[in-house]
Amino acid sequence: MVNADLIRDLGRSDRYEAAADALVTFGADGVEQLVREVMDAESPVDWRPITAVLGRIGEAGFDGLLQGLVSASTEESRNRVGFAFSQLGVAVLDRYTAALAHPVPLVRRQAVRGIEHCGEAGQSAAVLLPLLGDPDQQVARQAQDTLIRTGEHVLPLLRHVRERGPGRQRARALTVLAELGGEPALSRADVAAIERLIRIKLRDDRPEPLWACWNYWMAVPSGDQAGIMRVLGLTAARPVTFALGNDIVDADGHGCDTDEHSGYERVFVTPELDGWTLVLGAWCDPHGQDRREDVLRLCTELSAHYGRAQAYYYGGQGDGSAWLVAEHGTVIRRYGETGEAEDELLTLGEPLPYERARRTELGLHPDWDPAQESEDDEDEWRWTAHDLAPDIARSLGAVSPLDVTADTPSRGTGVIALTPYGVAHGVPAGAYRI
Repeated sequence: MVNADLIRDLGRSDRYEAAADALVTFGADGVEQLVREVMDAESPVDWRPITAVLGRIGEAGFDGLLQGLVSASTEESRNRVGFAFSQLGVAVLDRYTAALAHPVPLVRRQAVRGIEHCGEAGQSAAVLLPLLGDPDQQVARQAQDTLIRTGEHVLPLLRHVRERGPGRQRARALTVLAELGGEPALSRADVAAIERLIRIKLRDDRPEPLWACWNYWMAVPSGDQAGIMRVLGLTAARPVTFALGNDIVDADGHGCDTDEHSGYERVFVTPELDGWTLVLGAWCDPHGQDRREDVLRLCTELSAHYGRAQAYYYGGQGDGSAWLVAEHGTVIRRYGETGEAEDELLTLGEPLPYERARRTELGLHPDWDPAQESEDDEDEWRWTAHDLAPDIARSLGAVSPLDVTADTPSRGTGVIALTPYGVAHGVPAGAYRI
């Protein structure tokens, strides 16, 4: 029987080393008690030092944690023992590989994680491939995500699956190929199949809300999709469903400012929606330093052609708002509240009627009179304006992407198009929802 004080000493930096050495000497006899401690959410000892001891014990530690995975009765205990099981290290790599065939899905999933934590996922790619077709979707997803993280050297294996099967692995193999290499990594047959699926989906495609963590869009009161794209310098347009267009824009937004891509490479140009065409993507940002002046110029040109043009930013996680309104070739208003020190430098033109009305509702002077307002008043306005972009769009009669529904009148087909950035630098790889 392991002395409980030894286990407690694992949580003390001054006693950890001696306690760990002593516990290792118990070998298999101490494993059951150590595993119970890992599974106990009330334990005062973190699971990580216990796991280190189980790893030093070796295969008996592996077997104890495997049994813990199978017998755990609560979600919390399964999570705790699962984390420990996947952290045992390269010494039990062969046991992880064998566990990929275990009848319990949770064991298979954690074995995949264990192989990845060993740093051996790339070398073990061939044994992970069968799990792409695992009947348990969580296991299949774990194998998929792990293979994506291994890098491009697994592409030949995935292409072989796409060409020769087994069939149950082919769908996720395609996802991994797309995530790692994008369209250039796909065969002609796969590209043709995807394009065919898009054409089929487009027959019944209906508008849906266009939502991302960071929402950037331009709005033009016209259905002249081709003409709007010419003014903006957009090229290489390809038809997409609403789901696909939104998924690409959202993914690109999360990839902004990476070493390889800026997030400015492509945009989703909607079909005509209730008389308006929307252009969505980080390239349309009226606020950020990289794009603000170019977006101002482009909106001015669009308004000269179509009477009006607007650009918006709305942070879906409380990250602020910005709006730019141009009419007949002239900027009427640009304003933003994102909590950044440069927000005030963005301001152009006079407040819009809706801004004035909203300030009046808050009991503030409609025209920003510093002599009549306290710092608290201005803070109240800044917090209100933080979420105002969608309301500004509605007040101007524009279609907001956040408000689009299946009932929104629609004419034409949406497209993904390359911006000048995309033409110059290419687009990021990725797998998207069609």
